[in-house]
Amino acid sequence: MPFARLLDLRSALSKKSHFLFGPRGVGKTTLIRETLQSEYQVISLLRSQDRIRLLEDPSHLRRMLIPGKKGVVIDEIQKVPELLDEVQDLIEEQKVRFLLTGSSARKLKRHSANLLGGRARVLEMFGLTHAEAPGIPLERKLQYGSLPAVLLGDDPWDDLKAYADTYLREEIEEEAAVRNLGQFLRFLKVAALQSGQLLNYAAVSSDSGVSETTVRAYFEILKDTLIGTLLEPWRESRKRKAIQTPKFYLFDPGVQAALIDRSTLHRESVEFGTALEHWILHELRSYRSIQRTHWPLSYWRSTAGHEVDFCIGDQVAIEVKSTRRLTDRHFHGLRAIREEKVFRRQVMVSFDASTRKWEGGVECWPVEEFLIALSQGEF
Repeated sequence: MPFARLLDLRSALSKKSHFLFGPRGVGKTTLIRETLQSEYQVISLLRSQDRIRLLEDPSHLRRMLIPGKKGVVIDEIQKVPELLDEVQDLIEEQKVRFLLTGSSARKLKRHSANLLGGRARVLEMFGLTHAEAPGIPLERKLQYGSLPAVLLGDDPWDDLKAYADTYLREEIEEEAAVRNLGQFLRFLKVAALQSGQLLNYAAVSSDSGVSETTVRAYFEILKDTLIGTLLEPWRESRKRKAIQTPKFYLFDPGVQAALIDRSTLHRESVEFGTALEHWILHELRSYRSIQRTHWPLSYWRSTAGHEVDFCIGDQVAIEVKSTRRLTDRHFHGLRAIREEKVFRRQVMVSFDASTRKWEGGVECWPVEEFLIALSQGEF
């Protein structure tokens, strides 16, 4: 495996069965093959023979089990949700340990699937973090995203376009999630342009020519298929009235670039700053899963326009700037949230390598040093 992934599946499974959710292409199958396949039985529901047999008779799973294995991996569990009843019985009766992977929770929800009632925990897997691929420059990751096959490819832009044009289309078609695929693809491009901004159903409806009711349903599809996520606002503000609207993000900055046909990323552009913010969110979500912590992740914006990009619980407030030289104006958001007297640490992340402390005790971290510290559990 060309990258050393930090998500420790062996450790997780030593304690309990788990669901492992993540978009296709982030490396779930590769990680399983490299770390579990010698000890665990792997059943892939991408194989039509096994999938059809288990669809016809979910109880056939019991006859497929190989004695002497530590447990069972079922890849793409959403393709046969009915298997989860059998899985629950096997966990309870025979103490079988399962890893159940999926690239979509939509079918599980639609079929009211048995999610095992606490008998299995949930892990999320994302694309590569900076620490998992230290030999690849950060600027390349900001431009092309985190998908391993893309970052390893000779032509990452073509690979990204293929992923966006083929995989996303096939994923939505396979889920039978929309009746009008052309309409959905128009919506998807507008949603990609909105990534990183406050969720505004009316604006997306107007720009895409899709009704607001349908737009709301489409955003739910993006969340269920793990293509998009919502970053909720921090709502405990007392000193300043805070905005209560969540932000929407696509799961990967490279996929966003492909959907909006942005093939280049100039260092001094607004888009570069947006890509950096997007990447930091990707890292924060990744390490929350890797370290198996449950701290809430949010953002804060006052109605007067003061903003902090990320809040880790009520402990750390993080602002992200792509500048090489910090000035006083970059700290307005952190000053404002400091007045709440809630956050133990206020952190500025930027490309300024010389500034370490600012007025009021704000910690100033160069981007790559911050990413290393994050990988080591310092935040």
